[in-house]
This record gives sequence, C-alpha cells and structure tokens, in this order.
Amino acid sequence: MATSELFQPDYDRKAELRAFDETKTGVKGLVDSGITEVPRIFHLPPDHQNLIESQPPSADGDHDHLTLPTIDLQGINDDPVRRKEVIGEVKDALESWGFFQMVNHGIPISILEEMLRKGVMDFHEQETEEKKRWHTRDMITNRVVYNSNFDLYAAPVTNWRDSFYCIMAPNPPEPLELPPSCRDIWLEYTKQVMKLGICLFGLISEALGLDPNHLMDMGCADGLALLGHYYPSCPQPELTIGTSDHTDNDFITILLQDHIGGLKIFYQDQWTDVPPTPGALVLNAGDFLQLITNDKFVSSQHKVVANKVGPRVSVASFFTTGVIETSKVYEPIAELLSEDNPAKYRAITLKEYVEYYRAKGLDGTSALLQFKI
Repeated sequence: MATSELFQPDYDRKAELRAFDETKTGVKGLVDSGITEVPRIFHLPPDHQNLIESQPPSADGDHDHLTLPTIDLQGINDDPVRRKEVIGEVKDALESWGFFQMVNHGIPISILEEMLRKGVMDFHEQETEEKKRWHTRDMITNRVVYNSNFDLYAAPVTNWRDSFYCIMAPNPPEPLELPPSCRDIWLEYTKQVMKLGICLFGLISEALGLDPNHLMDMGCADGLALLGHYYPSCPQPELTIGTSDHTDNDFITILLQDHIGGLKIFYQDQWTDVPPTPGALVLNAGDFLQLITNDKFVSSQHKVVANKVGPRVSVASFFTTGVIETSKVYEPIAELLSEDNPAKYRAITLKEYVEYYRAKGLDGTSALLQFKI
C-alpha cells in the first residue's frame, strides 16, 4: 500500500491498534510471523523529516565534526584535581548537548553484557505464552510491565519497539515477582546503576555550583525505573522509527546500548549519531533536571532509528520520583535564580508532569512547554 493511502477515510487506525495490542506479542510477534512489509500503524507521515534519517549511520557521514563528549570518571573520588576537571566537563556537556558518554564508570563490563543478554534479550525471546504473563497497559498499579509502546493509543506513530518495564526503587519487587529469565541480573544491575547515579548527582550538583548533596537531598535518586527495550529487525526501516523523537520525563537517564547503534541526538539543528562504545554508558538530562536548573542544563530531543539489522537491545535507567506516591513539589532551585534569571517554570509535582507526558505520548514536542510561566 502506498504511503499516501495511510490517511484515507477507510483506514481504521484505532481498530488496527487494538488488533495489534490484543496479540500481546508485540513487534517481535509480527517479525516472527514472517511479515515482509511494515503495517500501516507503524508508518511515519509521508512528509515526516525522520524519513531521511532512518538509515543506519554511515562511517563517513555528514556529522563527523559533531561528537558526543566522552567523560572519563577514573579517579574522581581520589584526585581532587581530576574531580574538578570532570565537574567542568559535566557542566559543559549538560549545558550544550544535554548528553555525555561515560567510561570508567565502575560497572563491570561483565554486568553490562549480562544485562543486555539475560536481562533484555532472554526476556523478549522467551516462549510467547510465558512472556504474555507480564503483558499489561497498567503502568500505575503494576510494577512489572511488558508491552509494545506505552503510548500506543495516544502517539501519532507506533514505534518499532517492545519494552519490559520495572520500578526498582524505592520499593523493588520481590525476586519472585520478576521473570525468572532476568531476575538475578535486574537486581544486581539496579544496585550498580543506583550507586553510579548517586555519584553522578554529586557531580551534577557541583557543576551547578551547589553542595555535592544538593540534588540527593531533593530526592532526585529516590526513585528508579528500568526499561529493557527490544528493537526487532525491520523489513522497511525507511518507513518507520524505533523510538520517536522525545525528551525523557525524569531527572537523569543512564543508557546501556548494544553494539548495533541507532541512537540520535538533536544538536545544533541537526540529528547526530551516537555510535556505541564498548563498555561505555550514556547519560542524558531529563525534563525535570532542566526544570529545576531553570534551563541551565538541557533535556535534548533524541530518537532511535529502525534498522534492518537486529534485534537491537538497550536498557534505560530512569531516575524519577514519578513512580512514588508523593505530593512533593518541584520548582527551579532558589540558589540558581536571580533578578536577571527569574523562574521559568511553575511549581509542579512529578506525578502531574508524568500524567501529562503519558497522555500526550511521544509526539515530538517537549512536555515542559505545558509548565512554563
């Protein structure tokens, strides 16, 4: 079917979304069935700019002059001079890119590899009937969730991606609540990434000129949710997208990606590739870090392209208190404000923000605009 036919009156998108959802087998189920064409619900609009960006990154592409900063965390707790240098690098990266890559972050490569293999790949590739046990669209009352597209019925385009989601802090699930295929590694990876997150919040606090404990005292590391994404190989990657362009609805995200690649960041008015680096992790600022820093640190648009090579797997660790029942209010940090730099956002709860974000879906616009003063 031609792309222009997608928007004909006889195309019942909602019915096709329901039919897809009711299979409970996600995008992987479509691929396993042997499809050779991408179903209409996954098609990008014909005039969508992402169409020209959907091919895998080229080794000699146009964006070679733009390289995501890589920060070496080696020695930051032992060498005050090195720590000061790293704080400056963190400040520069979060003010401009909103992203940076980390090496020597303290999490063993063996743990990273096991998390990708056992924690994500093994879950998504287990027996279909076993995987269906975890399928739900209720991300409020369920702490362990498997589905395809959290915003399936809200977003304008369905993404070529399945996900496994779990709230790991402040109240982690009991081991028996987690799927057997990934139980042990999810608990171990959570300990490791929480330790790293606490370290990073200290660096970010100091990069803001604040006490090292400032963001921790605000509760930025109180909540942690893990997402294991699975991007099956796509027969027509030029027609769809792995994850639509968006910003994250948290304080910070720590991303573990495999060797395939596909992550792109919108920087200096163009999409820039983030080639995978073995053993590295990617950090990005979320909307709530941009809000509490009053736009000093930026939550940048990013996306994941679809690819004929696959599956691609990744793990996103979201530091967010949106998973906690709390009435705590967040607003721009008073110490960062002045007569020349007044607050740009109203005080809100993270729950209010997350509810708006989920209802809006990944539509390419920033949810922060809703809360501007």
